[in-house]
Amino acid sequence: MANIKILLADDHKIVRDGIKLMLEPQAGIDVVDEAQNGKEVLEKLESQLVDIVVMDINMPEMDGITATRKVKEKFPEVKVLALTMSNDDLHIRQMIQAGASGYIMKSAGRKELKDAIDAIMDGKHYFSDEATESIMMDLVKGKGKSTDPDPIHITDRELEILELIVQEHTNQEIAEKLYISSRTVDAHRRNLLQKTGARNTAGLVKYAFQHNLISSGKGN
Repeated sequence: MANIKILLADDHKIVRDGIKLMLEPQAGIDVVDEAQNGKEVLEKLESQLVDIVVMDINMPEMDGITATRKVKEKFPEVKVLALTMSNDDLHIRQMIQAGASGYIMKSAGRKELKDAIDAIMDGKHYFSDEATESIMMDLVKGKGKSTDPDPIHITDRELEILELIVQEHTNQEIAEKLYISSRTVDAHRRNLLQKTGARNTAGLVKYAFQHNLISSGKGN
């Protein structure tokens, strides 16, 4: 089995070095590249094969939330793990909505970081105790309620694919229509299933109509 390829994104070299020291001794993990900001992340992904981006939130030029959203739009198969000092519930929600698969604190130890990476590679989400507590407190206070018909962030590309799924097109047909690979279509489909909580294509169709994503022409 191939090693998990990691890209570290943080504007402080001392932080990147510290994360590398925790990760590099771990079997099955390779830190293949580093970036100082979100813009660099996108540039690196154009030429470097990466499985997970370990992403800081507060970075110059392009912050981690914007970068995560763009990563999931352009490279849907790449996972994002937010690693930050902040357990602010707004930041956590924004990262989840942008497409992050996990959120842990920079105070996390080697074991938790490895557990988070393993969970994400298994297609699961991973949130630190601090992040989970922050979200739960937010819900208890009633801040979690939303009148937005689409409470999750679905990218324009995902919306295009969702619309074609509703029209009963196959992955290959969608790939041909959008001039992308079937593998990319499949990655977008998996992201849609993960974001919406749908179990299958029928669930995606149901979600689309329940939230007026197709008839409203959202994203056009």
